[in-house]
Amino acid sequence: MGLRERFDIGYPQLVLVALTVVTVVGLVIAASTSSAAFGSYNDAWDGASELREQAQAAGAESEIVRNTTQYASASPNETVAVVLSPESGYGPRETDRLRSFVRNGGTLLVAEDVGQHANALLNAVGAQARVTGQLLRDEQYSYQSTALPIARNISNASLMAGIDSLTLNHGSPVDPNGATVLASSSEVAYVDSDRDGELDNGEEIGTKPVATAESVGEGRVLVVGDPSLFINAMLDRSGNLAFVRSIFGAHERVLLDYSHAGRLPPLSVALLIVRDTPLLQIVIGALGIGAIGLFARRPVIVGRLIDRVSPAEESSLASRPEGLAAFVRERHPDWDDERTERVIQGIMARREE
Repeated sequence: MGLRERFDIGYPQLVLVALTVVTVVGLVIAASTSSAAFGSYNDAWDGASELREQAQAAGAESEIVRNTTQYASASPNETVAVVLSPESGYGPRETDRLRSFVRNGGTLLVAEDVGQHANALLNAVGAQARVTGQLLRDEQYSYQSTALPIARNISNASLMAGIDSLTLNHGSPVDPNGATVLASSSEVAYVDSDRDGELDNGEEIGTKPVATAESVGEGRVLVVGDPSLFINAMLDRSGNLAFVRSIFGAHERVLLDYSHAGRLPPLSVALLIVRDTPLLQIVIGALGIGAIGLFARRPVIVGRLIDRVSPAEESSLASRPEGLAAFVRERHPDWDDERTERVIQGIMARREE
């Protein structure tokens, strides 16, 4: 008996199986990826999926933060938390957790080009630096566009060792307010106040800080005036990549804080929940083993038909094919003649063995 006859699979069934597989694969991909800017599960140019890979390359463990309660389980002295352009403000209890994390020795990196929610967070954790929210341009030192200025003035801080520049993408200056400046624009950069893409009268030319560091309690707060510095496309710039590796390499754990960013893909959230819940892992594992066991013991259609026939009927039907045909049609009136004939031949062949 051939494999096709044995499992009773025809062309329509094969087409249905193929369509089902394509549909399921498409749904899985859609549910496990994201198109949100700065998203950790967005592999496109504007996503930040590369940050997880860079954490791994630096020998650090990365973790997606969906709720600020996860800060409580982190060892502050060995951890850096990254907040990229939060879409909503952190509440009082949340800022208390982040402030405690920093004051107990943690490193908090906040990257923003607008400043609305980031500045409120910086204020709440006790940092002095602020993002101005202005657009920085440079007509002489830039990458592809004046809106992508290259910050060539790098401090001698240990964090910046081996870094020759940072490249921003529609970034903003940072007001240090006493914080240490890590990187600044060139002397010919300017703030495009009216955002018309041109240097106008009244728009001042000069060096502008774009990244700072400051001590808060036992920890440290880093401020970068551009979250786009950390997206996949901008990490192609050597200075940006070196900057990320320097920060991650100084820590054993990287918290990618998406508690106030765009929604994570549902399948990715489900996997994170399962990973963080040992009891749920046990339940799902048990269900999977049970399902495999049931599938392995699933009788084929021929076996089910034979089991329904008594010994006397079995002998009679086996000797009278027309009787067997009538029996099969009675049991399955929806089958066509070709399918019925294949099943009858299978039963007859099995009886002859």
